[in-house]
Amino acid sequence: MTRIPVPSRERLIFAMDVADADAARKLAERLGDSVQFYKLGLELFMAGGYFELLDWMVERGKRVFVDLKFFDVPATVGSAVRNLAGRGVTFATVHGNQGIMEAAAAAKGDVKILAVTVLTSLDRGDLDDLGFACDVDKLVLSRARRALEAGCDGVVSSGLEAAALRAGVDDRLIVVTPGIRPVENRPVDDQKRVVNVEQAFANGADYIVVGRPIRDAADPQAAAEAIQSTIAGVFGGRA
Repeated sequence: MTRIPVPSRERLIFAMDVADADAARKLAERLGDSVQFYKLGLELFMAGGYFELLDWMVERGKRVFVDLKFFDVPATVGSAVRNLAGRGVTFATVHGNQGIMEAAAAAKGDVKILAVTVLTSLDRGDLDDLGFACDVDKLVLSRARRALEAGCDGVVSSGLEAAALRAGVDDRLIVVTPGIRPVENRPVDDQKRVVNVEQAFANGADYIVVGRPIRDAADPQAAAEAIQSTIAGVFGGRA
C-alpha cells in the first residue's frame, strides 16, 4: 500500500480526453466536487486554449497533471518544463532517456516530474515490435530506477507492475497508475494492461488515472463519486 500521504479524493485523477477546451470546461463543471485532480493531455493541447484551461482549473482549486510526455533534446525539454513553473501544475510527464529525464528534473521547480515507464496500451507483442527483448516488468523496474537516479519524482506505470516497483525501488517514488477499469475491460478498449481500483492501490499506486469509465458514463458525476467511494473504502477514510 502507498505510504505517501494524500487526501483520498485527490487520489483519483480524471483524464480529460475531450475535443476542446470548451468541452473540458463544461464537463468539469458537470463533475463539480466529484473530481479534484485533472490530467490534460495531447488532444486538448492540439485543440488550442490549453494553458487558458489549465489556469481556469487552477483558479478553481483543482490540481492539474500536464501529460504531454516531453521527448526532445534535453535542452529543449528542460526549457519546456521550466515554462510550467508558477502555473500551479502538480505533475508533468517525460518519456525519454537519462539525459531527457535529468534535464526535466533540473528544470522542474515546483512541478513534480513523472517518467513514463511502459504505456498501458502496450503488451508483450508490442514491445517485441519496438525491439525490447526484456520482460515488461523488468523494463518498468529499470526505467523507474533510472528515473529516480535522474531526479524525477515518480513514474507512470500500470498497476500490474506497481507491486514490483514498491518492492524493488525506493518508497519515495510516486506511482501514478493509468489503465484503471472499474468493470471488465471492453473489447474495443485500447488499454491492455489494466487493473481495477482496489488492485491498483493494493499493489502500491499513489494515484489512479481514470478516463473513459467516467467520461462515457450516463452520469459522469455519479461514476466519479462511485470511484471516490471505492477509494475511501480502500483507505478507510484516511488521507
